[in-house]
Amino acid sequence: MARKITIDPVTRIEGHLRIDCEVENGKITNAWSSGQMWRGIELILQGRDPRDAWAYTQRICGVCTTVHAIASVRAVEDALGMEIPLNAQYIRNLIITAHNIFDHMAHFYQLSALDWVDIVSATTANVSAAAALGQQLSDWRGNSPQQLQAVQDRLKKFLTSGQLGIFASGYWGHPAMKLSPEVNLLAATHYLQALEYERKINQVVAILGSKTPHIQNLAVGGVSNPIDPNSPANLTVEKLFHIKTLIDEVGEFINQAMLTDVAAIGAAYADWTTYGAGVMNYLCVPELPMDTKGTQFELSGGYIPEGDLGKATAISTQKEKLLTENIRESIKHAWYMGDWDRSPYEGETVPNYTGFSYEDRYSWIKSPTFMGKPAQVGPLAHMITLYLAGHEPTKRYVDTALQTVSKLAGTTVGIDALHSTIGRIASRVIRAAVLHDAMDKQWQALVDNIGKGDYDTFNSPVFPSGELRGVGFHEASRGALSHWVVIDNGKIKNYQTVVPSTWNAAPRDHNDALGPYEASLVGNPIADEELPLEVLRTVHSFDPCIACAIHLVDSKKTPLSKVKVL
Repeated sequence: MARKITIDPVTRIEGHLRIDCEVENGKITNAWSSGQMWRGIELILQGRDPRDAWAYTQRICGVCTTVHAIASVRAVEDALGMEIPLNAQYIRNLIITAHNIFDHMAHFYQLSALDWVDIVSATTANVSAAAALGQQLSDWRGNSPQQLQAVQDRLKKFLTSGQLGIFASGYWGHPAMKLSPEVNLLAATHYLQALEYERKINQVVAILGSKTPHIQNLAVGGVSNPIDPNSPANLTVEKLFHIKTLIDEVGEFINQAMLTDVAAIGAAYADWTTYGAGVMNYLCVPELPMDTKGTQFELSGGYIPEGDLGKATAISTQKEKLLTENIRESIKHAWYMGDWDRSPYEGETVPNYTGFSYEDRYSWIKSPTFMGKPAQVGPLAHMITLYLAGHEPTKRYVDTALQTVSKLAGTTVGIDALHSTIGRIASRVIRAAVLHDAMDKQWQALVDNIGKGDYDTFNSPVFPSGELRGVGFHEASRGALSHWVVIDNGKIKNYQTVVPSTWNAAPRDHNDALGPYEASLVGNPIADEELPLEVLRTVHSFDPCIACAIHLVDSKKTPLSKVKVL
């Protein structure tokens, strides 16, 4: 007989997410993903100046700030048919790559790793053996016996005090935990070291964006960064070379710690390459424009239906009709007024809470579709698409990761293993490495262009009378993001955001097809119904941001955490 498990809220994410599962004979047979907050940003923007929208939309979330700002200015610029100065494109691209790398590092270590790494087990590790293993995997200078011993002593101090501080409330000793004490110690050490490198890469965002989170330098038409090699108050050569130092330091950690960590974890949990695939319609958009008109991109996009790599369709620019004419949203199972399936240009955000019903409406999140079907977005979609397109850095990092996992696991692991919970996590780490290479290119392109005497960073927008429509796409850290704006006589008439976690956390759509979170959970094992770690593993692999999918808190929801078995 099936039993229901409710996890409400799911923690180590942004926002309030509820997951309900039916479990029978130790496996999940059905699932429901419910966003427990209301989206209100669209209503706030109506009637406002389109040039201000980016400042509002990046307040959607305290984590996904930059990504909404970028998509917003691109939407208005698309409506106006604007060109963007090369320097502005490169500065934006540096901010984009830095922000995404920070996000991927924080997800892998602080938000996801503790689903796989047993912190208490690390206190029993043989430090010398752990250091030897770390040095066997890479040349990372943070794997010395002295550094590992210091971390183990710190963890033991937490444990003997009766509390684990930042590591409290974990599933320590859970039967699904498989890593050896030595691997657990290495991962715990890198968890703490990652915080410093996250700080360094965020400095790039702060230097170029004036602050972080919530950058201040964007503008419809470019950026507000004045370039003047002779003025310390502006963007100078000295600041650019400091940025390059930060890029290089972070790259060392990504290549020598992160990539080896995900390979070691992937090899130990090879069985998880068979769980969590779910929706295998993959969508990603082109990113990092390299010209003023947005016709050339460093990273291409594409669509792969039903996981069939032979049917992949390339998407070369953000203005292709394949993108703009095939995205729709449904509210059949969401708490909004009506029952429609529309283009975001025609979308509405009129709340209508009717209570939680498994058969009817159960979420504040809308249900996006691409070409009439749910789609999974995120690093997995992006990395597979780039791999198929022959993107050299992606092929190199994917192949190296799979070879390392194969060696450690003692069996051949191919690219099909990425269609899984563990593959989704690996793709996010690989994407951090790919973006780091791209970031190097953007830095060089900016320096070279300034060296030619080009200091332009802004083109002034002009708003004609009448109605204009525009859409801004961005391949954000969690996947394909789009902002849709309708402008009437210089004011916002309608504004809709279709964010990565709207795609992935969506409830059933207008055809009752399961959303990506829901579909990915079906078939997953559950070792202990009272401690549903396996549910968290798969949900966390998407790096949920429910504050992006839905925006305002329902203050009447008083429980802070709940796990129940019915």
